[in-house]
Amino acid sequence: MLQSIMKSTFPYTADLVIMANTKIGEPHTVISTGNSYDQDFTKDGNNANQISEVRIISAKLQSKDPSNYNIGNISALRVYMAKADGSDEVLVAIRKDIAANSGNSVVLDIDNSHFLDEIVREPGVRIRMVYLLRKGVDIDVNLKLSLSIGAEPRER
Repeated sequence: MLQSIMKSTFPYTADLVIMANTKIGEPHTVISTGNSYDQDFTKDGNNANQISEVRIISAKLQSKDPSNYNIGNISALRVYMAKADGSDEVLVAIRKDIAANSGNSVVLDIDNSHFLDEIVREPGVRIRMVYLLRKGVDIDVNLKLSLSIGAEPRER
């Protein structure tokens, strides 16, 4: 069980940029690479083979630059995780009802119906966010996405 706790401690994070003058009311996509302090699922000598059933356990989106950007300017979003080449993409988080006055941070609803074992063992993870803007922006906005990962010890 210690392995489960350790893998959950360091989330995958991704910087996602909403470009200035993005049209409101239309779906837009932004793609980034997910990084984790503990990216050692694939390295020799670790115990990556000792874990299984890797899933998302929480997801959060927050303003990075400007730090006071109101995430309520986004009306809805979906977050997908995939291998670096975009294959094996799965929905991992969604938020359909972001309140207009949400502030600079919002917790997303997770979709943990998929195991991510193969994706997180890849050298790179692709994060794709599809979103709808409620209110336009006149500067580029940098958001930080945090996806906490949980895993179970593999049965021997």
